[in-house]
Amino acid sequence: MSEHGSFNGMRPRRLRTTPAMRRLVSEHRLHPAELILPAFVREGISEPVPVSSMPGVVQHTRDTLRKAAAEAAAAGLGGIMLFGVPREKDAIGSAGTDPDGILQVAVRDVKAEVGDDLVVMSDLCLDEFTDHGHCGVVDERGRVDNDATLERYAEMARVQADAGVHVVGPSGMMDGQVRVVREALDGAGHQDVSILAYTAKYASAFYGPFREAVDSSLQGDRKTYQQDPANARESMRELALDLDEGADMVMVKPALPYLDVLRLVADAVDVPVAAYQVSGEYAMVEAAAERGWIERDRIIMETLTGAKRAGANMILTYWAAEVAQRLNRGE
Repeated sequence: MSEHGSFNGMRPRRLRTTPAMRRLVSEHRLHPAELILPAFVREGISEPVPVSSMPGVVQHTRDTLRKAAAEAAAAGLGGIMLFGVPREKDAIGSAGTDPDGILQVAVRDVKAEVGDDLVVMSDLCLDEFTDHGHCGVVDERGRVDNDATLERYAEMARVQADAGVHVVGPSGMMDGQVRVVREALDGAGHQDVSILAYTAKYASAFYGPFREAVDSSLQGDRKTYQQDPANARESMRELALDLDEGADMVMVKPALPYLDVLRLVADAVDVPVAAYQVSGEYAMVEAAAERGWIERDRIIMETLTGAKRAGANMILTYWAAEVAQRLNRGE
């Protein structure tokens, strides 16, 4: 083999010469079935309400949610994660455990529309339903009471499962939440309902637009129960606990700032791993693209591929339907 100075003749660029060659040797490929669409449904509205900080995302009516779910199933998406926005909130998030609350109604609507053609998931947390905006019950000193909150989560699990959900996503980062939810589901005869554990959910500034999407009433912050962004080993402890308590799948949230944690988790487990590309990640790309600063479509695919490369088996993304359609067209 010829040599030129210190160059020995090996040419990795041979495998980058054409689009067909690059496609042939690609190490990671996105597929619509790996994508999950987060969707918001708001009680008491007759038209969808745009989320100003998330262009293209809306608070759905019941009817438009059904349509979105049908389109997601037709596009081959893996799942849809539902978040409810109630008309009224209170200190304990009563709407979250009301069998006729907006989230449970939405689950029934979507199941009636798509059946088992799409994995129907529901957020299992109180923050959308409490007037203080925290993920649990607040005690007299203003702190989130872990164990009192677990009692509310158990009831939420039962009513969501009764509504027909395939997967519940306990996202509040309460200690013991997976065990309590598993026991509640099994005790109510819902052994087939899976748990997608929000295992490593960080106290992140990337959630800002989401709080508009769910009309959050948050007072203060969630740093006493969500993870410190400085910590990675702590995620592995949370992971061990969730698996021991019965998690069927685990999640890292957000995605982009925590790809290192995603890799650690993926390397350590033999259960499916999810990443949540959160509202702030979405909003940054859309805002920069609107100003002409970045190539929107390429950025979207690059960020999703980054999560896949870091070990995600499934990705929650607000671009899920759009990306699935592009993938189906072979783009």
